[in-house]
Amino acid sequence: MSNQVLDALMESAEEIAGLATSNESLGRLDDQAAKILRESGVMRMLQPATHGGLELHPKEFAETVMKIASLDGSTGWVAGIVGVHPWELAMADPRVKDEVWGTDPDTWMASPYAPMGVIRPVDGGYVFNGRWQFSSGTDHCEWIFLGAMLGDAEGNALMPPVQYHVILPRSDYEIVEDSWDVVGLKGTGSKDIIVKDAFIPDYRALPFTGIADGSAAKEAGLTNTLFHVPFSQAFPLGITSAVIGIAEGALAHHLAYQKTRTQITGTKVKDDPYVLYAVSEAAAEISASRTALIENICRFYDQADAGIASTFEERAVGRRIQVQAAWRAVRAVDEIVSRSGGNGMRMSNPIQRFWRDAHMGLAHAIHVPGSVFHASALTNIDVEPPAGPMRSMI
Repeated sequence: MSNQVLDALMESAEEIAGLATSNESLGRLDDQAAKILRESGVMRMLQPATHGGLELHPKEFAETVMKIASLDGSTGWVAGIVGVHPWELAMADPRVKDEVWGTDPDTWMASPYAPMGVIRPVDGGYVFNGRWQFSSGTDHCEWIFLGAMLGDAEGNALMPPVQYHVILPRSDYEIVEDSWDVVGLKGTGSKDIIVKDAFIPDYRALPFTGIADGSAAKEAGLTNTLFHVPFSQAFPLGITSAVIGIAEGALAHHLAYQKTRTQITGTKVKDDPYVLYAVSEAAAEISASRTALIENICRFYDQADAGIASTFEERAVGRRIQVQAAWRAVRAVDEIVSRSGGNGMRMSNPIQRFWRDAHMGLAHAIHVPGSVFHASALTNIDVEPPAGPMRSMI
């Protein structure tokens, strides 16, 4: 399967890698890095063809994100997160799709989806308030998806909670500068967002239940299998792909560094069987992470293509595979970094940045293993997980 986007990106591989320090220094993607991503088409890989998208297989999207992240973690992270949003916007009301992409199909959307705000019903729509963290790539986006809780007439969130994904133009929200002061993925510019009393037309508020259960894609008349892959598999794909790509980047730099390195004991690395064993084991672990993630998304794609709805148990196993792939890759990064010597941690050595980025990526909520593993194990022994955290994002 050829990948036209990946091929285009490879022509700028050295430039992407070279912009890593600038991304970190700026605390967001350098404009040139964003330009490369925009011109490559990576953000349109999962976008509907009716609005300029490529509608490619999610496997190709994952492989592309991994490659970008292996060059620079922050650039890959933004590609993995912002690149998924067109997939969901495809399910929205035609009016908002035209608003976002009507004049420019390369318009980017930010997030987060975490429900940190409340929509209060009013005539024709809602009034929206809230503050969100972690809006990756937001400086280069003109629209945003924000997670919300449905509220009552006074703005109090209803219980049990009812979640929405709300779409806003840049004029309706504030990006909080200096709100992204972190040790890793510094170049993603994942800043806070504030919304104050914004009016949201009802057609710009998507009930999350429809996204999660797949009914929104059917109601939107989407025929490409791509849009019928479960949300719980599609949304984390870009994030986990970025982490695995970062691990691959760390491995590549480690290998290049170790080729001619002589340790303080006077032993050349090429003559140290203990280091070589660790390097080989780490390489196998990172490779296994890639294989598991790709096989996982292909399995869900094939199932959707056959018109088969995935069960909760299958989705729980799919999430377990995603989470484990990320943890396995980052543990492997730790093994090789700890054998890079003190010089591997110098700021001039890219290994330290990949190491910091990998751990920051693992800290994303989508990679928290507890509830996912718990739910997966219960379903494996025919026990239905209760409502709550164990069913969230599955």
